[in-house]
Parts: sequence; C-alpha cells; structure tokens
Amino acid sequence: MNMLVAIALGGGIGALGRHFLSSAVVAIMGSAFPWGIFVVNILGGFLMGLIVELGALKIDYSLQTRAFLTTGLLGGFTTFSAFSLDASLLIERGEWMGAMLYVAGSALLSIVALFAGLWLVRIL
Repeated sequence: MNMLVAIALGGGIGALGRHFLSSAVVAIMGSAFPWGIFVVNILGGFLMGLIVELGALKIDYSLQTRAFLTTGLLGGFTTFSAFSLDASLLIERGEWMGAMLYVAGSALLSIVALFAGLWLVRIL
C-alpha cells in the first residue's frame, strides 16, 4: 500500500508541475506551437536520466522513493498523451511540417536530454 501511495502522491505533484511549467512556457512563447509540452517532455527526459543514474551510482533509493520519483512524479510530469493530442491537432490543422518537427524533436531531444542527465551524474 505504501508503494501505491508514493506513486499517487508523486503523480499528483508531477501533474501540477506539468501544468504550471507548461502554462508558463506558453505564456512566454505563445500557443502557435505546443512549446509547453515540448519543454516538459525534454525536461522530463533529463530529470529521468538524473534520477535513474543517481540511484544507480550515488544514492540508495528505497523502492517507494524510486517509485515516487519515476513512476509517480515523472510519470505525472511527462505527457506523451498530451503530446499525442498536440501532434494530432497540428496534423488536423494541416501543419504537417510542424507536426513532424514536434514529434521528431520531442522524441530525439528527450533521449538526448536523458543522456545529458546520465552524463552529468557520472562526471560529478
């Protein structure tokens, strides 16, 4: 039961973080392109890299803490369901180039950001 509570609590916090960060990015960058979710997904990849590598090399997380941080917090924070919706809206508006850049950029840059998180922990 403690594991489920940890995941639920992390998910709620992550979802709120996604909302506030995405809203702030949209307020700054505008809404013509889904910058808010784009930034959230890239940051989420980076944070996942940090958390996983810290757990592997530097910090002995409990199972509940690991579940809170990865499945809960980052699971609630990163938003591939919202990502899919944003991509479909771009496609429906006929913005095929924007949709392709959004999908490819989100996937590739999230993976690059994850490796950056792994690298940063390894050099510290």
